[in-house]
Amino acid sequence: MAMIPSFFNNRRGGSIFDTFSAFDIWDPLKEFPFTSTSNSLLSRENSAFVNTRIDWKETPEAHVFKADLPGLKKEEVKVEIEDDRLLPISGERVVEKEDKNDTWLRAERSRGKFLRRFRLPENAKMDQVKASMENGVLTVTVPKEEIKKPDVKAIEISG
Repeated sequence: MAMIPSFFNNRRGGSIFDTFSAFDIWDPLKEFPFTSTSNSLLSRENSAFVNTRIDWKETPEAHVFKADLPGLKKEEVKVEIEDDRLLPISGERVVEKEDKNDTWLRAERSRGKFLRRFRLPENAKMDQVKASMENGVLTVTVPKEEIKKPDVKAIEISG
């Protein structure tokens, strides 16, 4: 018998001893179209878009992006540079062919299209971007320009 409501799966027993059974727990994301708690617009085929994680670090020499893209070939990934200092990274995980005799017990690998865009800072050398892919990890390196510090000249104060 549940004496308190479950916050994890929102299932309640119909026990007369459940003091919270008459109350409904408000879920602010319940009607949001991209959550798993409702009949969402986000289908399983498009979940790769949400699950594509990309790290961005800045070193003294460059901006480095790393994306985990297991199972993708470099031909299935696109890295571009747009005029307004945008770095879009996109690709697609295709659905495997199904045999009618197969019985799926579990399908957790995401598939579908993904797209991530990053606005690069002013010090990025847009014409020297390099990308490589090894063991399912995409690495995009954007070299940085050295920002020239303004010359500072001390002025002697008279008086």
